[in-house]
Amino acid sequence: MTSGRGRLPSLSAALAGIPSGVQPLGPWSGRRQLFVRFAVEAETATIYSAEALRGDLSRLAGRSRYHSVAITGGDVLAEIDFLLAAFSQPGTLPVMLDHDGQRPEALEKLLPSLAMMQVTMKGSEGQAAVERVCASVICAAQTHVAHAVVIVPTDTLSDGPLLRIVEQIHDASGDTQVVVHPVHERILEHERRWAHWLEQAMTVHADVRVLPRPPAAARVAES
Repeated sequence: MTSGRGRLPSLSAALAGIPSGVQPLGPWSGRRQLFVRFAVEAETATIYSAEALRGDLSRLAGRSRYHSVAITGGDVLAEIDFLLAAFSQPGTLPVMLDHDGQRPEALEKLLPSLAMMQVTMKGSEGQAAVERVCASVICAAQTHVAHAVVIVPTDTLSDGPLLRIVEQIHDASGDTQVVVHPVHERILEHERRWAHWLEQAMTVHADVRVLPRPPAAARVAES
């Protein structure tokens, strides 16, 4: 059944499908995953009940081998009741949430069902948004769930603001895995610059990585 983004039945959500693919960003990049991708505005969607999603994930995981499930797309934690219904029971695969870090109160409810909590940022967010990201990181750290902050910087973002974000993330949790994905061409052209920035960042936070951003990930980040 397909529909737009109108009112949905209880414990149902509009998904843009459950595609399989390779995770392009963060510490689990390169892993083969099943993507539970929430539909964005004006995108054709399939309405899934929580029970139907659990069944489809179990069926797909039985047909082929995957590392994990990634929940992504849109404002995912706006659908917290659906997510709790769909993922409160342990499945066969670890679950990763990839989101913008702006709903720490909702995140706290879902954390017991997660193996990885990932926040993806552009680095140009305002201070209030960064503070909510830090609150999400603190929630994950206190629940002892592995957590990462992925920064896909805009071309105009300078080194200083990017370093300050790392400092704030470190203050929230020293166990955060921080991964920065510059544009693929940019890191090759400015290798010395990124090596210098990484040296600075690692004096603040030990677990920082700079990795080229795959072209597919660039398209996703800009959409």
